[in-house]
Amino acid sequence: MIGFTTTDREHMARALALAARGLHTTSPNPRVGSVVVKSGVVIGEGFHVRPGEPHAEVNALADARARGNDTRGATLYVTLEPCNRHGRTPPCVDAVIAAGIARVVAAMRDPNPAQANGGERLRAAGVDIAFGLLEEDARELNIGFVSVMTRGRPWVRAKLAASLDGRTALISGESQWITGPEARADGHAWRARACALLTGVGTVLQDDPQLTVRAIDTPRQPLRIVVDRHGQTPASARVLADGNAMIVTAGERNAAWPSTLEVLALPDADGRVDLAALMRALAVRGVNELHVEAGAKLTGALLEAGLVDELLLYVAPALIGDPARGMAERRAPLPSLAARTPLAWHSVERIGGDLRVIARVLNAGAA
Repeated sequence: MIGFTTTDREHMARALALAARGLHTTSPNPRVGSVVVKSGVVIGEGFHVRPGEPHAEVNALADARARGNDTRGATLYVTLEPCNRHGRTPPCVDAVIAAGIARVVAAMRDPNPAQANGGERLRAAGVDIAFGLLEEDARELNIGFVSVMTRGRPWVRAKLAASLDGRTALISGESQWITGPEARADGHAWRARACALLTGVGTVLQDDPQLTVRAIDTPRQPLRIVVDRHGQTPASARVLADGNAMIVTAGERNAAWPSTLEVLALPDADGRVDLAALMRALAVRGVNELHVEAGAKLTGALLEAGLVDELLLYVAPALIGDPARGMAERRAPLPSLAARTPLAWHSVERIGGDLRVIARVLNAGAA
């Protein structure tokens, strides 16, 4: 990018790598990394670890001081515009100014309107600041945070495992295991980065899943959410085992459920669960990335409502044929091919013996 050097890019790439260390822990805050450089030498590094703790810039400046370095006149690289208001921690803008930083390079502006004008405050204090270096990478790292701040709903990723002919289960519902162990482990990595996991009552009744992260090491388990219109989830369901769960209904609470279980009633005009209202409610409670592992009915309903942003599809080198279950059911047949859901390829990679396809929904609607 014009105005940035190769060295600038290298330092920002390092800041992004640091930010990624908070992939599983920063929610609902953004994942942010920072590097302090003086006379061409890195003198401090840091990243945001978890909410309520110091932000990346403060950690990087503290690291520089702990190494005995003088930060006056240095350049600070950060993956997100320094924050500009008191929250659980003081504004990073204040720390940057106090440290005597001469130049700030930020990958992107903060999409949070409450944090507006951090860059302007730095300029007013005489700090040279520039935006836009590796901005797309920074946005990808915080795709859910950006979604909540700009659209008022989480980034919704629907995970599917299918045969080459697009079948996700036998007609009986049997689906274990279409893909191999490497693909299943990779799926757990995507679970781990999510703030919450969503499934439907049909999947709970058919498979009794735990819906936990098990294949990778993580300090946090995402919230587990069951969409259950009629309150049919058994109190003994494994998805409810440790209390880190929520059920969303369209009616009354099941009396058999534990009193400690969070239940959210969100009926729409047709007596179904209002999925758009659910997305708004999840955004308010700090869910940035929502990972969906559901059957064809709920996946189809989310797609029809324009609430799926990305498909995470694992394709096995096998054919199942009919009769079998597909990826997404529609309430009514498409009137024409023009009404189909358009996608854009984002990536295709081989994972073990399977393919992982990430496709993004074009013009996904806002709730």
